[in-house]
Amino acid sequence: MAIVFGLEAIDILVLVIASFAGGMFGASLGALPAFVFTGIMVLVGEAGNVVSTEFVGGGSLVADAAGGYGAGIVGPLAFGPVFGPHVAFAGGVAAAAYAAKNDGMPAPADGDYHPAKDIAYALGTRPDILAVGGVFGIIGMAVRQTSAGLALPLDPPAVGVVLTALLARAVFGYELVGTPLGKGFLDVSPFETGRKREAMTDGGTATGGSYRLAVEPWLPHQYKWSGVAAVGMAVGILSAYIFARTGSLFIPFGISATSLLFLNLGVEKIPVTHHMSLPATFIASMAMLDGASVPVALVLGAGFGVLGGLFGEVYERVFYAHGSTHFDPPAASIVTTTFILGLLAIAGVFTTAGAVPLP
Repeated sequence: MAIVFGLEAIDILVLVIASFAGGMFGASLGALPAFVFTGIMVLVGEAGNVVSTEFVGGGSLVADAAGGYGAGIVGPLAFGPVFGPHVAFAGGVAAAAYAAKNDGMPAPADGDYHPAKDIAYALGTRPDILAVGGVFGIIGMAVRQTSAGLALPLDPPAVGVVLTALLARAVFGYELVGTPLGKGFLDVSPFETGRKREAMTDGGTATGGSYRLAVEPWLPHQYKWSGVAAVGMAVGILSAYIFARTGSLFIPFGISATSLLFLNLGVEKIPVTHHMSLPATFIASMAMLDGASVPVALVLGAGFGVLGGLFGEVYERVFYAHGSTHFDPPAASIVTTTFILGLLAIAGVFTTAGAVPLP
């Protein structure tokens, strides 16, 4: 008998156990490397889905096998308790926040960001750190299931990433937002001048503020409004084009997420773009399913690519740049853009909403 959002007790138990392990995995590997795996799994799964639709002459057996292969990877693995960002990435973020206060991170050098923001760092095998990741993996899955079960017009995994990041700050004694040390939350000029923080306390713990910059932008190479808008436009157009040629809602997201492998490897100035590609793909699908031409879809994709990028920049300046743990600007941006897309569908402007749940 279903007891919660169509799930039976055994289903809930399986999700809880698997999500605990998924959160541990994200903590051990590090949040960013875990998210790269999300992208890889999306690409593998969506490739199977496209093959099952487009492959002609291999027979129905091949097509059915490919379809099952694709469908069995994207949902249960890429966006489920194994590599789902609301589980593995969220667990890694929370574990980093805990580890930074419990001798689990390297000592920062001059000019480094707060150690709790180092989501590229693999946290290894310390049981207490892994347990934190596991617990937050369960919480992230619970948030995702609740959001989807209530049919909120928001991207469920992104909601899980955002809320667990804020919860980790509260649980481990960090400020929820942080204190702007410039002329306000949107001011990043202290970073540009190299101004350092004065010694202060952060959530009751001395920061040794002399090593930290007064403002810590999420990506030092991707914070200027013009640059964010430019890359958002390009990514939005390409995402819409990919949808028009493949019919896949998630290949562009998978490409964006997988590209972060190079960022994790230290290649300079790699842009982060999944908050641009996802809404651009969704709006392209919404328009084309209602009969719009490909050029119209490309224009709409460009617009939502830019919108996703700019929302991400606002969130990074408010929640990340002045705080002391990782708060994910792309996830917050995706929550906002998918809410807009959901409202457009609810209002009758479009008949679908991509993969956004609708009440």
